[in-house]
Amino acid sequence: MYLHALLPFSVLYILSDILYFLVYKVAGYRLKVVRHNLALSFPNKTDKERKTIEREFYHHFCDYFVETLKLLHVSDEEMKKRMQFENVEQIKDLMKDGNSVLMFLGHYCNWEWIPSITMDFRDKGDENKILGQIYKPLSNKAVDDLFLKIRSRFGSLGIPKNDTLRMIVKLRREKKQVLIGFMADQTPSVPNIHYWTNFLNQDSAVFTGVERIAKQTGYAVIYLDMEKIKRGYYKATVRLVTDNPLAEPENRITDTYIQAMEKTILRNPAYWLWTHKRWKRTREEVEQIQQHRK
Repeated sequence: MYLHALLPFSVLYILSDILYFLVYKVAGYRLKVVRHNLALSFPNKTDKERKTIEREFYHHFCDYFVETLKLLHVSDEEMKKRMQFENVEQIKDLMKDGNSVLMFLGHYCNWEWIPSITMDFRDKGDENKILGQIYKPLSNKAVDDLFLKIRSRFGSLGIPKNDTLRMIVKLRREKKQVLIGFMADQTPSVPNIHYWTNFLNQDSAVFTGVERIAKQTGYAVIYLDMEKIKRGYYKATVRLVTDNPLAEPENRITDTYIQAMEKTILRNPAYWLWTHKRWKRTREEVEQIQQHRK
């Protein structure tokens, strides 16, 4: 992986094209899951239209893999050129009075490049501002260590999912200002399902943890709207969800994010992570399991 990271992007994308053939054409990696998700999300599209999204997704998925490896050996200048952030001043304004910010993200475009935002929102040498990213530790320690190294490339702090509240309290006591990113477009575990809404044409269980943390801490909430400009070049725009979470009605923050994430995906569906089993259980199944556990 380190040797691959030394290669220039032009060579890495040739490898990505080879990988596309192996992953999609030969192995058919999670192809049934992808087709099932696309069929449910876009029932009004033709088979040909869904097939086009499918092919573009696998091309992008392989690009995502080689681009992520490149983080092991890429300069700050190169990353700034390829990963651009717009409206970052919004974050700085929200942090002016010592406040902190929670950031909604999704598995869209190349989310592994998002931590490079530290070069934009934090002044050099300002150790009081911390970018934290919530992650689920991987079972393989070597791979987990590798991804932690990749994700901390730009000085961000990896926070294990189960330590989220403890770490937020710790950082708050230390009077640190934080920008914490949450990948909130996945399915919560059954015990953590408290709210359902419509997402991509389907009844979907959604995370409400970010909203609960925002209301407990008073931290502002933003959404990072990502776009793929061309191969190897992305743009992410900071969009305000709320600067006063305590004044928001219940579930408004969560709904605002879900609607924004859906709008991002519909703009170009190929760049979302369709291999994930996003809709594993129905509302009825979850309610039965939750009732049984009481």
